Amino acid sequence: MMHNILVVRPGQSPTIGLLAGLAVTLSAVGIYAAYTIVQLHGLRQLQAGTIDRNRTDSLLLLRIQNDLNSVNLAMRDMLDNDEPYPLTAWQAQFKRLRVDLEDATARESKFSATASDQRQYLSGSMAQFWDALDRIFALARTDEAEARARIRISLQARQGALSTAVARLLVQNNEVEQQAAAQTRQIYAHGERNVYLFLAAILILVLATGLSLVQYNKRMFERVDEVSEQRSELARQLITVQENTFRYISRELHDEFGQILTAIGAMLQRAGRRPSELDSHLRTDLKEVQEIVQSTLDKVRTLSQALHPAVLEEAGLEVAMRQQLPLFEKQTGIQVAYESSGNGPTPDQTTAIHMYRVMQEALNNVARHSKAARAAVRLRYSAECAVLEVEDGGVGLHGAARIGGMGLVSMRERAELLHGRLELLHADGGGLLVRLTVPLTAQEEHA
Repeated sequence: MMHNILVVRPGQSPTIGLLAGLAVTLSAVGIYAAYTIVQLHGLRQLQAGTIDRNRTDSLLLLRIQNDLNSVNLAMRDMLDNDEPYPLTAWQAQFKRLRVDLEDATARESKFSATASDQRQYLSGSMAQFWDALDRIFALARTDEAEARARIRISLQARQGALSTAVARLLVQNNEVEQQAAAQTRQIYAHGERNVYLFLAAILILVLATGLSLVQYNKRMFERVDEVSEQRSELARQLITVQENTFRYISRELHDEFGQILTAIGAMLQRAGRRPSELDSHLRTDLKEVQEIVQSTLDKVRTLSQALHPAVLEEAGLEVAMRQQLPLFEKQTGIQVAYESSGNGPTPDQTTAIHMYRVMQEALNNVARHSKAARAAVRLRYSAECAVLEVEDGGVGLHGAARIGGMGLVSMRERAELLHGRLELLHADGGGLLVRLTVPLTAQEEHA
């Protein structure tokens, strides 16, 4: 019988797609990192070059403004008629204020962010103020009244102009600081937006990669299921072909060779009953040949029984097992204890032959590899299942390699065909326990 087997072709590997996704992700991370570094560098420059410098400049302008206010107060004190001191007595105080103002102005010129003409106006006005003050102090030595008049007319006006210029610079600094704060907020807003965009892009990439992997794994599992189903079908066909071959060979051995050997034995027996026609030597030879033929016939029958026990079809599983175990003991010298218990449905012919083959394979492993002198075969029935156990007292599971190869594969395939379960366990007294559990309620499915 020919069977069509579906050929599953491997799909395209997701490696290329995953590597492409990884490259895109790394590129996005690199671009975003570079952009973030540029933004942070610009923010650092804005903070260090504009905001912090502007604040320092504002503090120095406030210092200048405070000194100018002190100058104004000193001029008022000079013009107060209640003071008994001459104008030249205030010269030392103005000298101290001048030193402080010139120091503050020099420092402010280093941090000022205003235009150079405004700074030149402030420094020029400051120089004119001190020059006028020096001339007034010189005039006060000869004409104090005229000196007081010049203070009222020009010097106070110069001082007011200086205070106005400083106030204007402070206003400009405040405007610059507000602009810098707006730029800072804008940079933070752009950074926050880019973070959200970057996270969204990464999530999209991760989602796309995850969906691709899920889809690929789904296809792979579908192919695995198809291959597993094909393998089970192929195993079922191979086991069926094997059993049919064993049945054919068994019948040929039993029917053809068995009959031929039986006929030869009968002819030799008849020839040996003619003592008058045969001498003693020929009679002895005929007897030896007859024994050889009988031994060969016994071996053929044993081999036929091992290949396909006809009693399995005629009398059932238990009878076949009870006949097989003494033959196994005779061939191997291993004593086998058999035990049957429980009540349940009788296994059908398909279930029986598979359970019988599992027992044969397990006993063959005991004889070949276990180094055990005793073994036990147990068959238990229940309403739902039948349990077959083959236990030995040999080397156990630490010699697990002894149950590898085609024997274990065959037992597992037969268990799967029966929808059962094959277990390899540690026996209580050491050794190995092979347990086959077969649900008898599913016999119609695998029949």
